Amino acid sequence: MPKNPNLKSILIIGSGPIIIGQACEFDYSGSQALRSLREDGIETILINSNPATIMTDPSMADHVYLLPLNTKSIIKILKEHPQIDAVLPTMGGQTALNLAIEADEKGIWKDFGVELIGVNIDAINITEDREQFRELMEKIGVAMAPQATASSFLKGKEIAQEFGFPLCIRSSFTLGGAGAAIVYDEKDFDKLLRHGLEISPIHEVMIDKALLGWKEYELELLRDSNDNVVIICSIENMDPMGIHTGDSITVAPAMTLSDRTYQKMRDMAIHMMRSIGDFAGGCNVQFAVSPDEKEDIIAIEINPRVSRSSALASKATGYPIAKIAAKLALGYHLDELNNQITKSTSALFEPTLDYVIVKIPRWNFDKFEGSDRTLGLQMKAVGEVMGIGRSFQEALHKATQSLEIKRNGLGADGKENKNYDEVIEKLKFASWDRVFIIYDAIKMGIPLSRIHEITKIDMWFLKQYEELFFLEKEISTFNIDSIDKPLLLEAKQKGYGDRQIAHMLGCLESQVYNKREELGINRVYKLVDTCAAEFEAKTPYYYSTFESDMQTADGKRYSDNESIVSDKKKIIVLGSGPNRIGQGIEFDYCCVHGVYAAQECGYETIMINCNPETVSTDFDTADKLYFEPVFWEHIYDIIKHEKPEGVIVQLGGQTALKLAEKLTKYGVKIIGTSFESLDLAEDRGSFSTLLKENNIPYPEFDTAETADEALAVAKKLDFPILVRPSYVLGGQGMKIVINEKELEEHVVSLLHSIPNNKLLLDHYLEGAIEAEADAICDGEEVYIIGIMEHIEPCGIHSGDSNSTLPPFNLGEFVMQQIKDHTKKIALALNTVGLINIQFAVKDDMVYIIEANPRASRTVPFIAKAYGEPYVNYATKLMLGENKVKDFNFKPELEGYAIKQPVFSFNKFPNVDKTLGPEMKSTGESILFIDSLKDDQFYDLYSRRKMYLSK
Repeated sequence: MPKNPNLKSILIIGSGPIIIGQACEFDYSGSQALRSLREDGIETILINSNPATIMTDPSMADHVYLLPLNTKSIIKILKEHPQIDAVLPTMGGQTALNLAIEADEKGIWKDFGVELIGVNIDAINITEDREQFRELMEKIGVAMAPQATASSFLKGKEIAQEFGFPLCIRSSFTLGGAGAAIVYDEKDFDKLLRHGLEISPIHEVMIDKALLGWKEYELELLRDSNDNVVIICSIENMDPMGIHTGDSITVAPAMTLSDRTYQKMRDMAIHMMRSIGDFAGGCNVQFAVSPDEKEDIIAIEINPRVSRSSALASKATGYPIAKIAAKLALGYHLDELNNQITKSTSALFEPTLDYVIVKIPRWNFDKFEGSDRTLGLQMKAVGEVMGIGRSFQEALHKATQSLEIKRNGLGADGKENKNYDEVIEKLKFASWDRVFIIYDAIKMGIPLSRIHEITKIDMWFLKQYEELFFLEKEISTFNIDSIDKPLLLEAKQKGYGDRQIAHMLGCLESQVYNKREELGINRVYKLVDTCAAEFEAKTPYYYSTFESDMQTADGKRYSDNESIVSDKKKIIVLGSGPNRIGQGIEFDYCCVHGVYAAQECGYETIMINCNPETVSTDFDTADKLYFEPVFWEHIYDIIKHEKPEGVIVQLGGQTALKLAEKLTKYGVKIIGTSFESLDLAEDRGSFSTLLKENNIPYPEFDTAETADEALAVAKKLDFPILVRPSYVLGGQGMKIVINEKELEEHVVSLLHSIPNNKLLLDHYLEGAIEAEADAICDGEEVYIIGIMEHIEPCGIHSGDSNSTLPPFNLGEFVMQQIKDHTKKIALALNTVGLINIQFAVKDDMVYIIEANPRASRTVPFIAKAYGEPYVNYATKLMLGENKVKDFNFKPELEGYAIKQPVFSFNKFPNVDKTLGPEMKSTGESILFIDSLKDDQFYDLYSRRKMYLSK
């Protein structure tokens, strides 16, 4: 059946600000859905309060409402657009589903004659209400763990008495495992039960017998209104039950499942999806499997929407789940749609993977001092990376290289943990570094049987680790001259980086690289084609690997490289890697706009990134996608292969920026602002000289490389002093200290965690107002795109401050200084592209805190507030296609826009929630107000000083 002709105008609900448990995977699925609906000529109306995302870009939907996600906003939109026929709530995570339910309960959809598509309310209620779900599973014969529902404290106590410990507590209607916990003994039960009941919006928890040590799996399904069902991907959690899937290392396809059990699991998943309601769309089903030869299967939960895992499954298979789910919601059947990668086969097929995917979460515990770092049922990760390889070992190495935590892969970097007690403790209580700890334990000589007994991780995975360790041991017996081609090739095929091999051989990374070149061990690129090369793929989506040479009949030797290089002029855009606090989705927004702008200028665009949650790694965003670590070795090989005109580094946050020096050293052209200018802005001494020459004031400062030097500087500067390391993002390690003892402690701790760093010590301007400006520059002319004033005082990180556009409290004299300083600095730094400058205003004098000649966190916010495509303009300046004077700037904003930070402190209940110079927010929303008399502004302003912590 083709699409429903009655659907002409559809409302999509987004997921709001990014929080732990609900991140940019919904921006990706929402963006895909919007594009999919518009292909069919559907008018799209979007509500989402997140300004940092591509999804809320004016180009994505016909009408974008940056409004709070509540029923008041829904009513406002439905009144303004009476033509809306239906609402699609499955693309915006739990936030969108909960809002759809609330609007349904209030009769809003009925009042306005709006149909719910992609899911039905009954399906949401059945899957979210754990008691109803358990009863349904019992009825259809699907096994579940012994469990019971409690909606009171007393009932919970009774259930615990009946089941015995350990137990799992799970809150109903929550996301990211909020309120969930494993209770090992009675003394912790009361507190965790109370917490679970409080967190649940309906004050209900499900208590089930903990299946510790059982293996965990997920299946991603799609179903159309003709009841065709396809299983897009199977995902196996390397970690057994007891750790939230968002915090688990996951592998696709499933590795340790017998075919018999996999077929049984498929049948159960299809049966479950059909039983929860009559709807067309996507679904995610989670199972536990007993770790014995019986392989008993029990159902954990089902989510009738696209999920975190469906973003991963889309990138893992090349099958765009959200795009197809949106088409199914319109009434199409799977056999009427094309496979988006081959363009010649039907969407009614199940992808085949001839490679392995490994996803590793990315945590930010360093931002939450005193937080519980062990992993459990409540998700704590802020982002994730994905590695693609021909084997589990290669994919695992590529994923660890993508994490950006100063590791070069698994082991072989001199950073292993050698403390036996600590290693055993971390194996017992899963920690964020578990992926490395397993390797350290094997290296230490702890038997695999013991590691398996403690962690319950399947022996197959542990043997894969052990093989890697044996290989490291063997390579370490050679040196760079004696190692032969087969052994070096094996190391590369198993994912070891040149840096790691250099560590094993006791030589330089460049020597390993040269040896590889000499022996002809070169990367080849393979297509992600959904069908294991059975049909020709039209979409250029690649990963790298190493292959042995093949020999043709005429004796010619070659290895098969599927990435064909065109003769067009090319630009590479470096992505921002995994999401983390301080570097979030706003940089993905910038990268995507950079790609689009370069395409408009006639360039072939090449994207390099490893984040499975984002729009930049969608297979049809850039002309070519390399799903690879943003890691020197991988990037340099792609550059050598593609020979681009240059590389754009200023859109991908600190990840891309810190590769600028090496690119310059190797003769690769940086598009836009040069490395020298980027470096000058980071080097506080040179930058201050530049400010001095231009008569621009800055707080007194000095630099130190030891605690002694810092104490000497403190005598000159006077306390309070702001201490910060160089070359970091999100205020990492920044702190205000008020005496010598605090200064010494902080400096020692910083130099321990970031060795050889040059520390900057500024005299902290107490009571100053903080402001910032973003501008674009072509090297000759500067245009200021926005000036913001922070509601909180100077000393709170700009990412944690409520920022007001335009400023509300800065006089004309101060504003003029900000404009003059911005223009002078942008030109003095030879900026070509974007620049962000932060100011402290005290006694009507404007001081410079710092300048960053790159895309900043605030650029998407300003672009959305003023309705102008600033990243597009900036990219065209970088490419030399346009000058500032070519653009017709028409910013439109009535009243004020406020960028409001959003925190995920509820995941870390024991953490100090006061704010300071180190960023802690995970996302942001935008608030529009007509005047400063607005109650919301008054509320924010009255609380501005309570947060400041030294």
